[in-house]
Amino acid sequence: MNRIKVMVNGIPGNMAVSVAQHILDDNRFDLVPSALTGPEIVETEFSLGTTVVRLIPQEKREVQIATIMEKEGKFISVDYTHPSAVNENAAFFCRHGLPFVMGTTGGDRNLLEETVRASSIPAVIAPNMAKQIVGFQAMMAYAANTFPNLFQGYSLEIKESHQKGKADTSGTAKAMASYFNQLGIPFSEKDIIKERRPETQKTEWGIPEKYLQGHGWHTYRLKSPDETVSFEFTHNVNGREIYAKGTLDAVMFLDKKVAEGTEGSVFTMIDVLKDI
Repeated sequence: MNRIKVMVNGIPGNMAVSVAQHILDDNRFDLVPSALTGPEIVETEFSLGTTVVRLIPQEKREVQIATIMEKEGKFISVDYTHPSAVNENAAFFCRHGLPFVMGTTGGDRNLLEETVRASSIPAVIAPNMAKQIVGFQAMMAYAANTFPNLFQGYSLEIKESHQKGKADTSGTAKAMASYFNQLGIPFSEKDIIKERRPETQKTEWGIPEKYLQGHGWHTYRLKSPDETVSFEFTHNVNGREIYAKGTLDAVMFLDKKVAEGTEGSVFTMIDVLKDI
């Protein structure tokens, strides 16, 4: 089997570095030693063991991408950058015919999908790359579609905690809020309780100290109108391993779609799960 070349964008960000390291450790893949990075990054390269990744600032990427494509040939791009860069990066990938996996949350998601559908490439777009959590979301989506208004009259509290550097509200929490809306609970995304303070995460949430810089804890609490019935759903992830592994599955899936000649199509992690 030919190894799949992958360019991981967002290095030296923690999630991008984790995915890049998994690619280096997996004989199904080859890491493209270049990465798009943000305007706040002053470094010009980043070392992963013996591999040196060249960091490409925004003002130089239009020029340098042609050289990279000529040298590397076909490759899959992975995006773990910043919510503010989602739509611009997607337009860049589409403009240059670079199939991509978008793991970055935020941005205008409708515009993101429209950009891909108007292009010549396929993409996997998902607010959460953890397969098991995506499976849980699929169960919630089934319930929402099959039993609308099941929890009508119930109150809802959604709490999520992530590392201090995560800029936006959890995309998973937002997706779950939409399922509960279908289940009959009027709940706004702005009411999601977002925790980013390490001391509070440690002392009040009980998150282990070694995972304060990389975790995703979510809790959804429902109560009946008279408070005699309650439901609670929780999924807590420590570290980034589960997301990195899911990202590699998405890359494998997308490479298959590229080989099939798929164009202008948006896929989700549900599509990836069905193909495994």
